[in-house]
Amino acid sequence: MSTTTKTLRLNFQNGQGRTKSLTLANALDNLEADKIKDAMKKIADSNVFEKDGVTIYATPVSANYIERTVTPVFDDSETVKAADAE
Repeated sequence: MSTTTKTLRLNFQNGQGRTKSLTLANALDNLEADKIKDAMKKIADSNVFEKDGVTIYATPVSANYIERTVTPVFDDSETVKAADAE
């Protein structure tokens, strides 16, 4: 049985012009672009994320939903746990 997870990746430029991402698990998957942009602007304007004097999330660049599907091929984890318990 496959499982699919969806995350929201927010991409920013840091204070040095490098790309930095903030990934949110379990984000609503029907958010409107303007709401995401507004939230990213608030993050950038807060100036609370800094490392070595460089603002980490300085300028909002883009946002993407990322879907990941995991399809098991086999799973012997219960058998291995039982063998380790003996």
